[in-house]
Amino acid sequence: MIKLYYSSESRIGKQAVGYVNASYKDVLAVDIMKSNVTGTQWKDMAEHLNLTIGELIDKEHPKFQENYDHDANLSEDGWIKILDEKPEVFTNAIAIIGNDYILVENPSDIEKYLDPNSKGINERKYIQKDIEGSSDII
Repeated sequence: MIKLYYSSESRIGKQAVGYVNASYKDVLAVDIMKSNVTGTQWKDMAEHLNLTIGELIDKEHPKFQENYDHDANLSEDGWIKILDEKPEVFTNAIAIIGNDYILVENPSDIEKYLDPNSKGINERKYIQKDIEGSSDII
């Protein structure tokens, strides 16, 4: 099972959903723009990633900069409040695959954890012998 926390307003989030949906694993995709993520969940994910909650926030995002300086120093509850009120400032995604927590900064980051799309394909069906006996893939 793959759990993916992402923002449907984020390019990275949209692409990460595409990657996990193309896998042959069960997927629970949590769009933080539509579903509330609790402070406890944010704290747990940050701890597993060895990050602070503040490090999950894109401090360059316009919605963050409307109210805060790039060097803002907030409490854990303050960072959680920002994620709760302005979830779009979370521009990455977090994939939980088994016991692995992956901060998805590039959607291909999770590719190595996924089953290949060709699972179950009979590759022999796609190999044809040419006249001289060598194999060509068609």
